[in-house]
Amino acid sequence: MPDDDVRSRPLILVVEDEPDIRLVVKARLETAGYRVETAADGLEALNRVRAGPPDLMVLDLMLPGMDGFGVCAMVKRDQRFSHIPVIILSARTRPQDRTTGTNLGAEAYVAKPFQPAQLLSEVRRLLARNGNRSGPADTSDAARPRAEPRP
Repeated sequence: MPDDDVRSRPLILVVEDEPDIRLVVKARLETAGYRVETAADGLEALNRVRAGPPDLMVLDLMLPGMDGFGVCAMVKRDQRFSHIPVIILSARTRPQDRTTGTNLGAEAYVAKPFQPAQLLSEVRRLLARNGNRSGPADTSDAARPRAEPRP
């Protein structure tokens, strides 16, 4: 059942318009054991999310058409996809860019040029936080741990 094993690995969507960077990020993530899909612009990214939500998105800001801020805002506003962790990977490093990304719902911001180990660390942290689930976290009372009664 090799296909089942592959499908059980987290899926990461890499959204990057620069082909060389897109290939490097894809290769690093695949080497680390993740399934990876790519998109070269914002519209393609949204179409991929709608077709099959990833477990995490690595998102450049400076994209043709719709920029990364727009993509992040649309993903985070849609209840079907708002649970998807977003890591912004961008050469835009001004404090206001980081603040905007955070305010739109991005969970991490990695500046270019970047160290692949830093990106992988953020990917692992966010996937672990989400329990590697592809669906939203269950926030119902039934999912909350209950205090043990005292003897």
